[in-house]
Amino acid sequence: MTTAPVANSPAVDIAAQAPAIELVNVARWYGNVVAVNDITFSLGPGITGLLGPNGAGKTTLLHMLAGFLAPSAGTVRVLGLSPSRDPSVYRRIGLVPERESVYGFLTGFEYVRFNARLQGMRDADAASRVAIERVGLQDAADRAIGTYSKGMRQRAKVAGALVHDPQVLLLDEPFNGMDPRQRLAMMDLLGEMAAAGRTILFSSHILEEVERIGTEILVMVAGRLAASGDFRAIRALMTDRPHMITIRSSDDRRLATILIAHPAVFAVELQQNAVSVQTAHLSAFRRIIAEASLRAGVRLIEVSPADESLESVFDYLVHR
Repeated sequence: MTTAPVANSPAVDIAAQAPAIELVNVARWYGNVVAVNDITFSLGPGITGLLGPNGAGKTTLLHMLAGFLAPSAGTVRVLGLSPSRDPSVYRRIGLVPERESVYGFLTGFEYVRFNARLQGMRDADAASRVAIERVGLQDAADRAIGTYSKGMRQRAKVAGALVHDPQVLLLDEPFNGMDPRQRLAMMDLLGEMAAAGRTILFSSHILEEVERIGTEILVMVAGRLAASGDFRAIRALMTDRPHMITIRSSDDRRLATILIAHPAVFAVELQQNAVSVQTAHLSAFRRIIAEASLRAGVRLIEVSPADESLESVFDYLVHR
């Protein structure tokens, strides 16, 4: 995408030396209600999924990053600067709020052009046409947004958020209302932006979406950051949760007899055409499984984790 450069040179040098997003001991409260409590993390280029149950503080966090809210305590920095009341940072951020925030009487093109003009684009018309095409709305660009489906309105909001080619993109439930084809196209677009060096933070209640495109995750529970990083690495650190392994072999019953005698294994269950094993020592189990199969005289067909999905990790973190 080619756009006119935005005059924001003071932020460029600072941003080059700082994470794209950085929070240090950040809290936000409303009277006696604490929405975000002592959160610290930093993000660089790539796609990060923001997860948490309703009321966990995800939207409040995104609004602080976008500059809508100032933190009650701690430091929020985007591209090296505080986003609160700093228009120079706004020009380098794109936000897609969860709430409907489009005027139904505007056409899709007019809405995106309105955002381009707010961002000071020199050729707002050209930038708007590029953004609309990127989200696949060119055939409906001249229709009133009030006639759009929910998925189309979401894509119009995304076009308005990326029309100025922001360095940081904040998305609150961006895939709401989109059909499967539209979701895949949007995921591909976000992947392209991340590959080009953009920092993308998006919240979603659909874990498959996060697992598909998120390189990292942030999990919020009751206003606190419960975990951050690669979800597989997070699962490996959960030593208080047994690891579930599914094994298929040429003789499941014989293999189960050998495995149950090993101290690293504390539960074995025979299932239809498989053995389910629970172990608290995953690394030890990986060492013994080949030896156990040799001792049992059976051939291993498949050894796979049964609880290393993002859904399992999320469930453990939220309900622990």
